[in-house]
Amino acid sequence: MVEAMSSPDPSEPEAIHASGDSTGSLRGGQPAQTLQPGLYVVSTPIGNLRDITLRALDVLSAVEEVLAEDTRVAGKLMSAYGLRVKLSPYHDHNGAERRPGLISRMQAGAKIALISDAGTPLVSDPGWKLAHDALEEGVRVFPIPGASAMLAGLVASGLPSDQFLFAGFLPPKSGARRAAAEALKTVPGTLIFYESGPRLAASLEDLAATLGANRQAAVARELTKLFEETRRGTLAELAAHYAEAGAPRGEIVLLVGPPLDSEVTQENLDAALLDALKDQPTKAAANAVADALGLPKRDVYQRALQLKANG
Repeated sequence: MVEAMSSPDPSEPEAIHASGDSTGSLRGGQPAQTLQPGLYVVSTPIGNLRDITLRALDVLSAVEEVLAEDTRVAGKLMSAYGLRVKLSPYHDHNGAERRPGLISRMQAGAKIALISDAGTPLVSDPGWKLAHDALEEGVRVFPIPGASAMLAGLVASGLPSDQFLFAGFLPPKSGARRAAAEALKTVPGTLIFYESGPRLAASLEDLAATLGANRQAAVARELTKLFEETRRGTLAELAAHYAEAGAPRGEIVLLVGPPLDSEVTQENLDAALLDALKDQPTKAAANAVADALGLPKRDVYQRALQLKANG
């Protein structure tokens, strides 16, 4: 059964305007720290502007420059909080050119912040190269934690959180996507992916075929925003739902629960197939067994053909 849960608060989030200067502002009763030279990796809201942290505001108001994927997006955040700071673009297209100069400046004492369009930088964005190279050159990197779509999705999913693996974006083509899923099949924790709406149904279908139709999963979208929704079910149920409903809007976190507790042995699979083949055609028997055991239908069908050929 596919279960969907929307955000309990239907109100549109509004920005909080933060006051204070860039040298000694008081936020939450704590004096702002004097910044040391280096790179400040600052998490920003993934939707609701209230999810900025007080420390993030202090840092963004005190650095000499803020590097952003898209300065237009960053400008809206700065404007919402009355922050007047130099913004400059840093992304895949100009990163290699800009890194040496930025690192040289920080080595000379500059304090520079890095933000992404939403969430925690370095997670599926080009910022990790800057952080890596800065550390290699002796520049300190300061994490300023905050919002993360990956962790928000995990919390909302109801899936096990004691062990999890963030696997980024799945490949766009089915064959490569199934190969990537196959490599993750035995990971003993919750798998977390980012996905786009147009590819969601196809990705769920490939994951169901590779990881098992009965694996528990969740699709979390528009997290912290007005139309926040988390839909839970098996991979097969979710694949069927989105195939019928069409591509959902918004940013999507796709989560898949750990492998089922019971491991299917070759002996168990053959026994189930032989029993099903007694009164069902080969393909129908294979599909029924695959669904029951959470195995890829194509693999089970090939095994069924082998059993029939062997008499």
